[in-house]
Amino acid sequence: MTVTAGRAADPAIALWPKGAPGEKGNIGEEKDTSGANGALVAGRSVIRLGNVSVPTMTVYRAPKAKDTGAAVVVFPGGGYSILALDLEGTEICEWLNSIGVTAILVKYRVPARAGRPRWAAPLEDAQRALGMVRKRAGELGIDATRIGVLGFSAGGHLAAVASTNFESRSHEAVDAADTGSCRPDFCVLIYPAYLTVKEEGDRVAPELKITKDTPKTFLVQAEDDGVRVETSLFYYAALRKAGVPAEMHLYPVGGHGYGLRPAGKLVTTWPARAEEWMRSQGILGK
Repeated sequence: MTVTAGRAADPAIALWPKGAPGEKGNIGEEKDTSGANGALVAGRSVIRLGNVSVPTMTVYRAPKAKDTGAAVVVFPGGGYSILALDLEGTEICEWLNSIGVTAILVKYRVPARAGRPRWAAPLEDAQRALGMVRKRAGELGIDATRIGVLGFSAGGHLAAVASTNFESRSHEAVDAADTGSCRPDFCVLIYPAYLTVKEEGDRVAPELKITKDTPKTFLVQAEDDGVRVETSLFYYAALRKAGVPAEMHLYPVGGHGYGLRPAGKLVTTWPARAEEWMRSQGILGK
């Protein structure tokens, strides 16, 4: 299934030239699972892509007149069951292009594979994508030291896992793209999920190994988010304790799963705050 944003994207690139690790092609057809009665967001439908076994990345290049040289790898959410491919993917790439950032949309494997942590196969895809983007920085016209990650909900968790597990690959090397760094230079988490363990006093989830080398991070969440705002609060506190530069924006209302579609709530102004943060950090150039 091919989905593109309003701005033309490069052709999708398969992350794994010989197939993703451990895949047997037995999970069914990749398709939009929303159906005719799928829930709307801001009055519009959402593509809920399921049964992804051939992960890809699609590059949305920043317009030359605005190009800052920065790049962001985008992970849509969907509970590690589906991918909200337009709401939290192609639409986000369009916004990033509008502020001069090249966007790379990752279609990672869902649903979670039996017998593995729900984030395990997606992390392989995320690390592979980050390595490929950094390897191709010259070709893409981006600065290899300004490549970040941005994720929503489960995609936010994936962005956090990628930002705290980069010293070694979780997969065997395929080619030269797997030999360089897969560490993101910055991280943007929008209503992230699964960051803490509620039953253990909201301690940070064990797969999130926060150290002083964790990338600087920007977080957004609403107090009435069904995911529980504590996940972001405790993660933010852990970042600060480790000496990682972090900025968090907490809104009283907004719920979950709004993307950047205007919904009459202040929380949907988060893209302006994220752009301000990226400028303040020198990510968008001088």
